[in-house]
Amino acid sequence: SLGRSIARALGRKFIRLSLGGVKDEAEIRGHRRTYVGSLPGRIIQGIQQAGANNPVFMMDEVDKVGADFRGDPSSALLEVLDPEQNNSFRDHYLGVPFDLSNVMYITTANLTDTIQAAFLDRMQVIRLPGYTEEEKLAIARRHLVPKQLEEHGLTVDQLAFTDKALRVTISSYTREAGLRNLEREIAAIARKVARRVAEGETGKVRVTPGSLQKYIGAPKTLPEERLKKDAVGIATGLAWTATGGDVLFVEATTMKGKGGLTLTGQLGDVMKESAQAALSYARSRAKQWGIRDEFFANNDLHVHVPEGSIPKDGPSAGITMATALISAFTGRPVRCSVAMTGEITLRGHVRPIGGLTEKILAARRAGIETVVCPRLNQKELDEVPAQLRRGITCHLVEDVEEALNIALVPPPKTKSKAKASGKSSPRAYRSRPRRQVIV
Repeated sequence: SLGRSIARALGRKFIRLSLGGVKDEAEIRGHRRTYVGSLPGRIIQGIQQAGANNPVFMMDEVDKVGADFRGDPSSALLEVLDPEQNNSFRDHYLGVPFDLSNVMYITTANLTDTIQAAFLDRMQVIRLPGYTEEEKLAIARRHLVPKQLEEHGLTVDQLAFTDKALRVTISSYTREAGLRNLEREIAAIARKVARRVAEGETGKVRVTPGSLQKYIGAPKTLPEERLKKDAVGIATGLAWTATGGDVLFVEATTMKGKGGLTLTGQLGDVMKESAQAALSYARSRAKQWGIRDEFFANNDLHVHVPEGSIPKDGPSAGITMATALISAFTGRPVRCSVAMTGEITLRGHVRPIGGLTEKILAARRAGIETVVCPRLNQKELDEVPAQLRRGITCHLVEDVEEALNIALVPPPKTKSKAKASGKSSPRAYRSRPRRQVIV
């Protein structure tokens, strides 16, 4: 739909080419005429179908292009996408140069990790963030509900959704960056109402939060919630997933032992290295945080990230792990209203991360009030819409110490000691335990 809108705005023809599962290079360059059943490549076929040499050409799912003994289609596409070469593209079937420089190419992908590096270098990457709850509600009210009513032969006099019911469906029955599952849930409700109408029942059905369970069952997802209270050794982090941002918790605890480190929660190699870097940073600054030198030799450490059935990886949890570890070492609680993200170095510097918009969305859904992120992500933070940051205070930090001063609860103030003259100060006297006498 986005490609069609661009083509309509430019007054050009629109062509869509699905590259998912394509493994044969001849799909791009065409077959030589000596083969039986030879055909031009899909690029030339699309130009022929459009009847113009300047269409908007959308290549869908380029991250799922394969390669085998028949060639590598990604390598064949390098010439197609390069504006310095595609003015003389040679299809094997045509056998003559063809000018593709007037074509506007748009490619789509879910992940960029599997795209060939040279192929990715020829593109300008535009990342589309997931929808907010308000945007999903508006799209459902204006487009999804009317569409499903029409497809199921219903009218607004037979079925209506309240805004609260749509909000509960979005938060408790779907967890996604887009709207596919939301449309499925609305369609499931419409089918059941259509069956009632076909059975002869009359009257308007008004879907409310209380009646959702009757139509689509119990909630399928648990809402993201922040911690209930400040706790020692538990820090809140922000993560990016294929379905948008998410909140994760990092737990750290100590026990008598010989200085071992245990990591659990199905962590990837990069995340394990982040935990090692966080521990090394904490050990190097032990004196600064009032940790005894023999503490690490006489205690074992355990770092756990809940939801162990879900694989987790990436360096952006480094600052969260460092906060959880230092909280466990010093006994200072971590504020439950603070979430953080950022990669750390052994020197304590906080490095930039990706997916900041999705992570702020996750913090907003969870009711987080303060977000700590790297200062080098200032540009990405400025691009986050103001309505998404409403109610959230974002702190940009360069060093782990800045993040710890924000996230950790300050230690209790020590009472002033008695003066050297021997006279006890009022504070020192009040700090002594006294019995309460009731007369």
